[in-house]
Formats: sequence, C-alpha cells, structure tokens
Amino acid sequence: MMKLRPAWLRQPKVPVLPADITTAAATRAPSPSPASPRPRHWRRWAVLALLVALAVAATLAWRARPVVAETLVLQPQALQRTLQFSARVLTPARVEVGSTLTGRVARVPVQEGERVAAGAALVLLEDEELQAALRQARATLRQAEARADSQRAVAQPGADAALQQAEATRSTAERELSRTRELVAQGFLSPARLDEAQRALAVAGAQRDAARAQARANRADGPEPAGIEAQRLAAAAAVQAASARLAQATLRAPAPASVIARQVEPGQIVQPGRVLMTLALAGPTEFVAQVDERFLGQLRVGQRAMVLADAYPLQPFRAVLARLAPGVDAARGAVEVVFTPDGAAPGFLREDMTLSVEAITGERARALVLPLRALRPGPAEGQARVLVLHEGRAQERPVTLGLRTLDQAEVTAGLAAGDTLLLDPLLAPGARVRAAR
Repeated sequence: MMKLRPAWLRQPKVPVLPADITTAAATRAPSPSPASPRPRHWRRWAVLALLVALAVAATLAWRARPVVAETLVLQPQALQRTLQFSARVLTPARVEVGSTLTGRVARVPVQEGERVAAGAALVLLEDEELQAALRQARATLRQAEARADSQRAVAQPGADAALQQAEATRSTAERELSRTRELVAQGFLSPARLDEAQRALAVAGAQRDAARAQARANRADGPEPAGIEAQRLAAAAAVQAASARLAQATLRAPAPASVIARQVEPGQIVQPGRVLMTLALAGPTEFVAQVDERFLGQLRVGQRAMVLADAYPLQPFRAVLARLAPGVDAARGAVEVVFTPDGAAPGFLREDMTLSVEAITGERARALVLPLRALRPGPAEGQARVLVLHEGRAQERPVTLGLRTLDQAEVTAGLAAGDTLLLDPLLAPGARVRAAR
C-alpha cells in the first residue's frame, strides 16, 4: 500500500553551493545543533584577535601622545641670596669699677641705667683723714722749699764771704810771721814771738781750709744743695702720694659709659678688689652672632644686612658686616661675625638685646634664574644638566651655575632668555612634551 506525501515534500532538493553556506545557515534554526561546534570556536578566536589588536593600537597611541609637563620661560630677573641668624647687642667693653682703698662709702650719686660722662663721680668715700694727710705733706713741702731758698739766698753767699775772710786772715798771718822773723833776727823780738806768729799762721790756714770746704759744699753742685733738693723732692712726692690717695677716695668713670649694675650703697665698708659698679663703655655699638662655619665662604666684610630687634619688630634698621673672627669655635663649629649699625644706632638698643639679622651674601641685578628642582647632577661642581622644550621634545643641556640660594640658582652659561625650561624631574631626554597651560 503506497502512502502519499505532501506536495512540498515531493519537490526536488536543490543542492547548496559553498558560497551559500552562510545563507543556508541563516535559514536554519537560530542555534546550531550540538553536533557542529566549529563555527562558534572560530568566532571566539576572531574576537580575541580583534581585542588584542585594539589593545596594541591603544598602547602605541598612548605612548606616542605628548607628555604634559610644567614649564618655565626664562627671563632676566633680580636675584638676592641672604643668610639669616640671631645676634646680640654688645658694647665695645665692660668695666668693673672697684676701690683701691679701704673706707666707708659716703655717697653714690648714680643709678643703674644712667649714662655718665668721662670723669663723672660714681662712688665717694669718706676722705677727712686723707685730706689731713695731704695738708701735712704740703706743709712739709713748703718747709723743704723754704730751706732750699734759704740755702740759695744766705748759706751759699755766707760761705763765700767766710772763705774770703779766712784767706785774708791767713795772708795777714803770713806777713806777720815774715816781719817777726826779721825782728827776731835783728834782736828786737824774742824767739817766743816767732813761735806765736807761726801758730797764728797755722790757725789761719786751718780756718781757710774749713771755709773753702764750706764754700764748696754750698755751691750749686755741692752736697749741701743736693741734700736740701732731695728733701724737697721727697716732700713733693709725699704731696703727690697724698693727693693720689685722696683722689682714689672718689671713683670716677674712665670714659663715657652707661651704668649696668650698681652693687654698693652709702655706709658700706669697701675693700680693694671688690666690684662696686659695672659700666658699659660708650662707643660703636656692635652686634655679635655665631654663624655655622658652613656659611663662612659666603660672608665678606662690608656686606649689608637688615636687623630687627625682637622687642621692636616694627623698627628694622641697616647694618654692615665689620669683621670676621680669625678662628672657628671648634666646640660649636661656628665663627663669630660682628656687625655695626649703618649710621646712628637706634636709641632702643640695650646691652645683650636679642636681634634677628638677615645678611645679603650675594646679589645680581639681572640674571637667568631657575628653581633648584629643575637641576640634574652635572659632571663637576658648579655644573648641572637641565631639560628644555625644543621642537616638542625634551632636550638635555649642560649649564654652568653661579649664585645659589636655598631654592634658586643663577645660570651663567648654557641657556638664554626665552628658553622654555622643563621642571618635571621624571622626564626622560627625547620624550615628546607639551607645555601645561
């Protein structure tokens, strides 16, 4: 028995060409049968290859893009290097005043902080006994001077007159002896008279010798005037000593000064060696600072500085570096630096006052200045390397450095005004760069 098939089943089958495989597959059910997994595997590898190609292209594009970097266009500008440190006010010298005598204080006419002139009385001791000693010495001197005057006016002329008289007496005795000898020889006188005449001549000769010695002693170069002059000089020295001791009873300022400390009061008994008063001598005010020896090469005599007292922050004033200590304090590793005011010192300055000093250790009116963070190590001291923007790429250039501060440096060779400096320390030479806006 034969079964009949539908008409659509009886139509002849048309062969499917290979070029129409995709079309035939599209006419089939949406999902392929498990028996044919090959088309799905092929599509997976194709998608993966496409993703890899896109990733490589993106990486190449990312690497080829310019790096945005911070830049600086160099232009001439002023540059100043300063050094800051603390200092203290110091007067030229301090003087401790004390007594050279033992005595009681009668009066102290000055107070602490007072300015005194040279020779001003600071401390007065009781001096009645010293004044009496001076009067006695002066009386002794007047007595010695009177004796010297008497010797010159009376003793010396009297000795000369006595010598003349003695010589005349001896001459008379000689003539008398000669006459007596003639009379004795003629028998008019006895030999006894001759002996008397000889004795008289001998006495007259002795008197003449004594008068001659006395005259020599009273001459200007003789021992008598010398003894009297020695007594006068001793009396004069005694007057000077008494005057000096009396002067020592008043303690005076050796020079214009300020009284820093007063350590004595009226009525106290003072002795030699005890400090009664401390003075700060007037003179050029100085500011002394201890600066780390690392900065010694930056300091020069004559450099300018601005000074500010901590107690008067709104009143700065100028100073000048006056001198540098010849040695370094090994214990602190510091060098002493001394400044003086440029002009009159402010009136508010006090001994040991704390000051802040900013010294100008280097200055340029026009210089090419770049920040230190743009520098890269160079082959030698004073040299470095930098990156500049040239035709869209980072170009490395060697530079020579001059004045340096804490955050800037002067370029003396290797760059010119208008060059664009790259500040990014991570950039590599040759990289494509775009300046940040």
